[in-house]
Amino acid sequence: MTASKYSPHNLRHHFLVASPYLADPRFHGAVIYLCEHSDDGALGLMINQPLDIHLGEILEQLDLQGGELDLPVFSGGPVEQERGFVLHSAGTSWQNTAVVTDDVMLTTSRDILAGIGQNHGPQEFLLALGYSGWGAGQLEDELSGNAWLTCPANTDILFRTPWTDRYKAVLKLIGIDLNQLSETVGHA
Repeated sequence: MTASKYSPHNLRHHFLVASPYLADPRFHGAVIYLCEHSDDGALGLMINQPLDIHLGEILEQLDLQGGELDLPVFSGGPVEQERGFVLHSAGTSWQNTAVVTDDVMLTTSRDILAGIGQNHGPQEFLLALGYSGWGAGQLEDELSGNAWLTCPANTDILFRTPWTDRYKAVLKLIGIDLNQLSETVGHA
């Protein structure tokens, strides 16, 4: 999925925020970080919807060190929910790492989890189970239907803003005051 990597319409390293026009309840209030966007489709991870499991539990299930780590694990989206994705800062290369930007990487191999459990992992990271995916042209159709708000992403919100504040922080980045949003749409 790199056909339009340098296209001006490429939304790689952008945030998507579900608008009130998005009918899918799985994405209500979602902030998605887009890791890939090309002519073939798009892949992103929700970064503000934690699951009822913590990182330490995942590490224990995999017989890895780090069972004491009480960090949230996010629902990355409805696709392949049994698969783990680690979004992290640049640095060490792992077995299956894709470069998103110079500052952000995406790894899907077990070795990064072992490194995190041994306190040798990336400096900043988040773990998601599953991902949000769109086929060719699907995201563009949703954008033209006003289902998503978009803005360039930044690592401060991605890694250093508490997950409970990411929705509000991205809306602020877009220029929207959460206090002025209405729950109802289309009525004056």
